[in-house]
Amino acid sequence: VQLQASGGGLVQAGGSLRLSCVASGRTSSGYIMGWFRQAPGKEREFVSAVSWNGINTDYADSVKGRFTISRDYAKNTLYLQMNSLKPEDTGVYYCAASRYAGPSRTLGNYKYWGQGTQVTVSS
Repeated sequence: VQLQASGGGLVQAGGSLRLSCVASGRTSSGYIMGWFRQAPGKEREFVSAVSWNGINTDYADSVKGRFTISRDYAKNTLYLQMNSLKPEDTGVYYCAASRYAGPSRTLGNYKYWGQGTQVTVSS
């Protein structure tokens, strides 16, 4: 599975962005998928994940209520709608896929990773 993330950019605090992650090479329908982010000088951290059937989702406490993860099986695409953005949301956002049983917050459970897309939120 190859993953290609896009949709990042520069936005003011309070604004919105929608990230996309297109999967190719193999259908992603049987995979859980997730978003992680990495700020400069910090470790990569979990943001959100969704189960293979799209029913179960999980969010980091820091983004709960502001971000929404979804997937379009027909387009083989994962989305992350980000609203009410804050400067602390700044970082490179990565999408990932895994055959794990359910939405996972653990980086090591994800086998496939996209290249990342930069999100910068100005104050």
